[in-house]
Amino acid sequence: MARKKQYNEQEVIEKATALFWRNGYEATTVRMLEKEMGINQFSIYSSFGNKQGVFLESISAYKKQISCITNKLKASKNGKEGIKQYFYDFLEFAKEGSKNKGCLVTNTVNEMKDVSDPIIMEKLVDFASTIRQLFIANLLQEEGSKEGEVQRKANYLMNCLLGLSVSSKVYDQRKLNDTIEISFLNI
Repeated sequence: MARKKQYNEQEVIEKATALFWRNGYEATTVRMLEKEMGINQFSIYSSFGNKQGVFLESISAYKKQISCITNKLKASKNGKEGIKQYFYDFLEFAKEGSKNKGCLVTNTVNEMKDVSDPIIMEKLVDFASTIRQLFIANLLQEEGSKEGEVQRKANYLMNCLLGLSVSSKVYDQRKLNDTIEISFLNI
């Protein structure tokens, strides 16, 4: 007879997500996951397969967490101003007390080697592509927008967002605000 799980998968994945967000994918060990999630290695392997499986579930949990601001951008009818607000909203979303954690996806991309895990890299690229599509949808709201120009602007804004994510771990709010304002001057 199969044993009943003594834990809530959503709760343990939220704990794992926080651990990956703090330490990164590569630096997080299964032992660290055991301690953070409060379950044993057998339960991790039984429920999620391996560390990669835990991380893939963590990306799904992260998408749910960040949906509070992505849904706002999706519903926005403010064109580039909606995207600009998303940048500010992202900074608030990524705060933990007085510390800024950056973006789980950006942090992971920065630490991973090119081919260290193609399945994870594909999931991270899919996540970024979703955000880029939201940028495109908002840019197309601007009067006189042209498809080719919108694509280039979306690429630029993704680069700005990735840079903001990394910078947020180093710079104070005033510098980050300056970065956002300058990024949108010519959009």
